[in-house]
Formats: sequence, structure tokens, C-alpha cells
Amino acid sequence: MPFVNHKLLLDRPLLLIQITLAVLWIYQGLIPKILFQSAAEIAIWQSMGLELHLAKICVALSGMIEIMFGCTFLLWQRAVFIHQLNILGLSGLLLLIMITDPLQLTTAFNPVVMNIAMITLSLLAIQLFKLSQQSS
Repeated sequence: MPFVNHKLLLDRPLLLIQITLAVLWIYQGLIPKILFQSAAEIAIWQSMGLELHLAKICVALSGMIEIMFGCTFLLWQRAVFIHQLNILGLSGLLLLIMITDPLQLTTAFNPVVMNIAMITLSLLAIQLFKLSQQSS
């Protein structure tokens, strides 16, 4: 039986997960928050008592934070902590939507779909990291 490098077999799916999460976070920060400020995003901040002008600034700031967080998946490709933070953050954001705008959970491609998919990718990455460490 030929020698199989299990670490190399695990590196490809890990890289795909890292790139996918980076692209999703960067897209979510750039498109609906900075380039085309979503009315739903603005409404969330307004529901917290902010005036329209401040709500738009907060939407843009949260977009920049999301872009920076997305870049962490590219910079630190072996950091379990980033995935744990991703799981915690996405769970918190989902809870925030449930409280501030529960009707968003009934629309197509809603936060439940996106957040659960991204949480699952991080859970898979953590499992692959552990397998990779065991095979080293």
C-alpha cells in the first residue's frame, strides 16, 4: 500500500473552508453593509434607538469589522480560536435577529440558513484540525 500523507489530504478541505468563510464574511461586510446599505441592516440599528444617520454609520462600521474578520481566515489558517469566535459570533448574531427582527427568519436565504451553514463549516474545520494534529 502506498504511503498516504493524511495531513496533505486534510489540508485541501481545510483551505476550502478557510477561503469560503473569508469570502462569505468579506461579502457580507462589503455588499449589504458598505456598498449597498441594506434597509434591514439599518433597521436593526434603529431598533436599538439610533437615528438614521448614526444607524448608517454603524452599518458601515459593522461591515468593516466583518471584512477584517473575514481576512483573519486567510491570515491565520490554523487558528481554532478564529473558528470558535466564528461559532460564538454567528450564534450571537442569530439571537440578535431573533430578538430585533424575527420576521427576517421567515424570508428566503435568511440568517438561519447562512449562520448555520457557516457555523457548520467552522465545526468541520475544528474537527479537521484535530485530525490533522493526530496524523502529524
